[in-house]
Amino acid sequence: RPRTLIPLTFFANRYSSAKSSISEDLAILKKTLKERGIGILETIPGAAGGAKFYPYILEREADEFVNRMLKAVNDETRVLPGGYVYLSDLLGQPSILRKIGRMVATEYLNEDIQAVMTAATKGIPLASAVAEQLNVPFVIVRSGENKVTEGPTVSVNYLTGSSNHVEKMELSRRSLPTGYNILIVDDFMKAGGTINGMKTLAKEFDADVKGVAVFAEGRANHRQVSDFTSLLHVDTNLDSGEVIKVRLGNYKENIFRGKENRIVRN
Repeated sequence: RPRTLIPLTFFANRYSSAKSSISEDLAILKKTLKERGIGILETIPGAAGGAKFYPYILEREADEFVNRMLKAVNDETRVLPGGYVYLSDLLGQPSILRKIGRMVATEYLNEDIQAVMTAATKGIPLASAVAEQLNVPFVIVRSGENKVTEGPTVSVNYLTGSSNHVEKMELSRRSLPTGYNILIVDDFMKAGGTINGMKTLAKEFDADVKGVAVFAEGRANHRQVSDFTSLLHVDTNLDSGEVIKVRLGNYKENIFRGKENRIVRN
């Protein structure tokens, strides 16, 4: 239960131990979790206190993971029409999704994120992984006509980044309370039309978009979204004759350099 305050009485009752013994055990756990780069265990004193766990990832582990993803994505057979890249096999693996979730959770370690938003359908596994690490719900924005199972919806028109067509996206009114702090997550972004549409839709719920995170960003002549974090940057159909070229995204600067109170890098 990440980011959830667990009172000492919960542990004392479960393990039939005194609170003083539980506090000593938590001190050992706190040190071990930090040394292994798993997360921060915050202990809160007092009658209403307890323990709260914040998952994170160390920079060296993140670098090893992203470089492994770079090699996997840098494959010309993955290139799809329109310059998109096939990623579903990678983003269908729980071990990969957990690592990405921890990376995104690390960037928002000190933020009060209340929900994760994504667009159907390929962003759903990624949003679910991030939401699990942040221990918040995730909501799915859908395109096309409203389905009866969604109930009343809020819809907006948005301009696609690649084709400059006007499309519609919608979100069930009951899926997102008004005034939430949200994080937008998606698998792949080119010009950012879909993400910009989600930001517009979020305004209809008076939501505060705290950030945008994508697994990979593509090359775009004009990008509608400027503030985002990406693990990979993918160029396709290059003038040099290469089909695909993959390099690191901006995750190092944004996750490990960009904010105060960031965790240690080693």
